[in-house]
Amino acid sequence: MATLRIATRGSPLARWQAEFVAASLTDAHPGVECELVIVSTEGDRRTDVPLAVIGGKGVFVKEIQHAVLDGRADVAVHSAKDLPAVTSEGLVIAAAPQRADPADGLVGRRLDDIALGGSVATGSQRRAAQLRALRPDLEIRPLRGNMDRRIDAARHHDAVVVAAAALDRLGRGSELAQRFDTEVMVPQVGQGTMAVECRAGDASTWELLAPLEHGPTRTALDAERAFLQALGGDCDLPAGAYARISPEGLTILGVLEGVDRILHRRSLVGSDGVAMGRELADALGRDAGR
Repeated sequence: MATLRIATRGSPLARWQAEFVAASLTDAHPGVECELVIVSTEGDRRTDVPLAVIGGKGVFVKEIQHAVLDGRADVAVHSAKDLPAVTSEGLVIAAAPQRADPADGLVGRRLDDIALGGSVATGSQRRAAQLRALRPDLEIRPLRGNMDRRIDAARHHDAVVVAAAALDRLGRGSELAQRFDTEVMVPQVGQGTMAVECRAGDASTWELLAPLEHGPTRTALDAERAFLQALGGDCDLPAGAYARISPEGLTILGVLEGVDRILHRRSLVGSDGVAMGRELADALGRDAGR
């Protein structure tokens, strides 16, 4: 009987995701057992420093990826939005399970219920840029930490911004005061999607992960990651993109705040997601003066 070692962060949300992958694998392969390898990341340890200062969102994944590369684990499970745009050498995103709700949401008050000059907390430049476009009067305050800390912070602000999928997965979706339409608040690249990595040359593990792959989710994820890679961006860039398969074809919507703090928006419809992501990034980069 094979045992698959799954590397993950130790937060409740990260464990939920890893346990979901483990359960999906054992359902698909009854002879396989899974064990979690809990890894502490720099992003978890240093919650008092903005992510851009300590190396961007890669600080949530580097140690987990190293556990796979050095053989302590066979698989790594991430929130896809935490991954840098370029996959680390020696690894491959072997599976992208079906996407959950990609939307952002507010804990506290709905946006329309916040008084003039109220405060909203977020650590995301993308969210801050879109909030400024929606409500220029608001005071945007910094916030980092796990989901419990973010929800608790709502007591000190009018609202805090979180990923709806995170609360849904933790069984706390009812605590959202508002879910934004993805046309109104464009999500982070990969938001709501899990990314399951393994070593690039590990064909047997890649084969085991195959039943977890969801085609439409992968198509959208590849398009969004191509957008971010073409921008050369990370969490320090006020940009977002959301791709989905619609009756018209593959649609990708992107936003990017310009150097003049004007929010620029474009969308494309087509069939080649990676090419569309790159084209969208080029167009928005020109619009935004970046």
